[in-house]
Amino acid sequence: MGLNDLETQGWTRFDADPATLKWAAAAHEAGRAVLADPAMRAQWLQCEGTWFVGVDALPTAPDGSIGGVPLAGAAPAALAPLPALHPAQLSITFPGYPRPRAGESEAGFRYRLNRDAAHVDGVLAEGAARRRHIREPHAWILGLPLTEADPGASPLVAWEGSHHVMRDALRAALAGKPPETWADVDVTEAYQAARRTCFETCRRVALPAAPGEALLLHRLTLHGIAPWAEGAQAPPEGRMVAYFRPQVMGGAEAWLAG
Repeated sequence: MGLNDLETQGWTRFDADPATLKWAAAAHEAGRAVLADPAMRAQWLQCEGTWFVGVDALPTAPDGSIGGVPLAGAAPAALAPLPALHPAQLSITFPGYPRPRAGESEAGFRYRLNRDAAHVDGVLAEGAARRRHIREPHAWILGLPLTEADPGASPLVAWEGSHHVMRDALRAALAGKPPETWADVDVTEAYQAARRTCFETCRRVALPAAPGEALLLHRLTLHGIAPWAEGAQAPPEGRMVAYFRPQVMGGAEAWLAG
């Protein structure tokens, strides 16, 4: 599979690569240290101890390297030249995920449990009313598994072809408005309606993966994390994945282009 699949189905998988596996081993070691840090656990361990959110928690360099080990392999090569990268997100799930997140409404928890907390990165819910705005448009989402885990251990899930639905809906919501104002446009109704359409018309695909492999999502793909299946196994440090989500050059206009 390759980048052509990214535009047609909204995601693609890169087979295990020795260079990516070497990076994953170094990131795994660093990830275990992050998880053991009491301050990091206090900040990022959510959902009653079943999810470590870990935004920008891994000590990766702007070139993606960690501990002197370069970010390399088929996936980084396909994305080259890479932009300057933020410290990688460290997402870890544990048996029992999901449990209610602090401050989460009952409806919000049901959505997490029944719809995998499906979302499009960059469209943020703000305020008590959780109104949606395009605040952090990303270029792409690269997931790099760091631990071996059973397929049912809360895998990443994506709705195939959902990027087309989301793009059309958001473009329609923003039609006639100057691009420089798009970040301030409330897209809540358009976003939620498009999400419902995706649930009804797009195939939900579970994407378990192992260290050395890579998962690449289109920036507009609806995706989430599945509940931990009964009996699924993972090491004590959980199902651990590193994510890179660099901002797209050109803002929301470039994000919705193509």
